Amino acid sequence: MRVQSLTLAAASAALLAPTTPPSLEHATARTEPVVRREGKVAAADLLARVRTCEPVSHGRYRSDDGTAASVPVCGTRNAVFWKADMDIDCDGRPGSRCNSRTDPLFSDATAFQQSDGRYLSAERLPYIVVPAPSRIWDHREYGVRGGSVAAVVYQDRVQYAVVGDVGPDHIIGEASYATAEALGIPPDPHGGGTSSGVTYIVFRNTQVKPIEDHAAAVATGERLAGLFVQEK
Repeated sequence: MRVQSLTLAAASAALLAPTTPPSLEHATARTEPVVRREGKVAAADLLARVRTCEPVSHGRYRSDDGTAASVPVCGTRNAVFWKADMDIDCDGRPGSRCNSRTDPLFSDATAFQQSDGRYLSAERLPYIVVPAPSRIWDHREYGVRGGSVAAVVYQDRVQYAVVGDVGPDHIIGEASYATAEALGIPPDPHGGGTSSGVTYIVFRNTQVKPIEDHAAAVATGERLAGLFVQEK
């Protein structure tokens, strides 16, 4: 069962406070539509690179309320990653597929906002959700923030996304409607998602500006994924 992401204004403000060095990657703004077939880096190559885990979290996360805490956050010099399920985040700007009628846990806000001040559109923007900072792990200490670039791998597909929302501090494994749809995962917020098999790789000290520029996330993600699979 999906647990609603944290979207209260107070939480958002705290999480947006600067706690990490300036981003190493600063993408330029473009407004192309979402690209459904993305990149030349194979899913198999990315999965081979994250076969072993060097934990950076001080404990493990649950994939859902009521399940065992079994998911660590792992790290390399330039990325953090975890392997989990995918619950569907339909929060943010309402549309025909993400609204209070289609999603019983719908919230019209996300932890991060677009350049025009509006909340993100889960229907249109591929984004992932990170856990709120806690004693288990504080993503901000590893250069992860709103707009950080991620590669999400499921079976033989790779989807580039940004960090777009913040969830409960004890649960991991959630992404937007658009992310799930692009990966071939049922995107319905009420019963969709998948129970396992999703790998989330977030490149440290990266940030797409504006956050809604998906084409910039793809370009940055593709380049960094290529470097990541060659990393020693």
